[in-house]
Amino acid sequence: MNLNLIGKNERIEMDFAPYKEQGYTLGRVALEHKRMYRIWTENGEPLCEVSGKFSFIASEREDYPAVGDWVVLQERTSENRGTIHAVLPRSSKFSRKSAGQVTEEQIVAANVDTIFLVNSLNEDLNLRRIERYLLLTWESGANPVIILSKADLCENIASKIAEVETVALGVPIIVISAIENNGIESLEEYLQPGKTVALLGSSGVGKSTITNILLGMEKQTVQEIRTGDDKGKHTTTHREMILLPNGAILIDTPGMRELQLWESSDALAESFSDIESLTDICRFRDCRHEKEPGCAVHIAIENGELSEERLYSYKKLLRELAYLDRKVDKKAQSDEKKHWKNINKQIKQKSKMK
Repeated sequence: MNLNLIGKNERIEMDFAPYKEQGYTLGRVALEHKRMYRIWTENGEPLCEVSGKFSFIASEREDYPAVGDWVVLQERTSENRGTIHAVLPRSSKFSRKSAGQVTEEQIVAANVDTIFLVNSLNEDLNLRRIERYLLLTWESGANPVIILSKADLCENIASKIAEVETVALGVPIIVISAIENNGIESLEEYLQPGKTVALLGSSGVGKSTITNILLGMEKQTVQEIRTGDDKGKHTTTHREMILLPNGAILIDTPGMRELQLWESSDALAESFSDIESLTDICRFRDCRHEKEPGCAVHIAIENGELSEERLYSYKKLLRELAYLDRKVDKKAQSDEKKHWKNINKQIKQKSKMK
């Protein structure tokens, strides 16, 4: 495979140069499943795992390869296997907090140029969920595009678009229908050769259908949405990088039941620029938008320029980020103690050996 066709550029070549001199191979992670990785290289698609030294040095889940990553590996071509020794610096990464109680980052896709945020135009259309996706996308470093799928199921498309526009400020919105074959051509602007696009969204919103149409074949199994609640079943079971016929790279992902934030405070101003701009003209600098006199945010709500739901969501996300920061700080302190404890243990063991 020609790596230039799947996104290799001068920055990646520079980052890889020191490893190239040592005889290592450059590759890109196409699939990840339980710490086993399918890597695209110039020689093939070896199945790889990380080296023992890599595992020892890696302290966080984010240190491990993710789909879309460029990695340094030693290939064993006769076995179609390999060993990963390093992950090159990422240009972007879409992350969320891992599902469950563990405070840990989970990288969904790396080195992505554009993220298609797919939402179905049925009763499951959720503005609050879109806000979360946008927040994490802005934080990732990639550009968001909102895809409103299954337009054939919606009778009031214009009003739905208007609703989404209230939370997706300045973000492109594309309406498509796979059944009627409408709107798909509008995606081509972002699917350029060598560019990487990730498909994100809840279960059953149509990601697999979009993948099949763009690929021109039935690669992903498609299941009907449930009639009881308009929600879909899982069809994609793992993250995978797919090379499209025109040379663009598509990363398909499983539907996400949980979308907890991960270090998105910087992106909050981008996602909620409407509220942030009003905050600047509140009477008090530390206005909490409660009952303070001269609160520009509440004046906007009274005038119908802003919804109370939007403000509530903003405050909720702020609280969630503050809580996450506290948990991350505690985890960092705990990890630091464990790190030094291990170092002291190794020093004592070496002293005994002498």
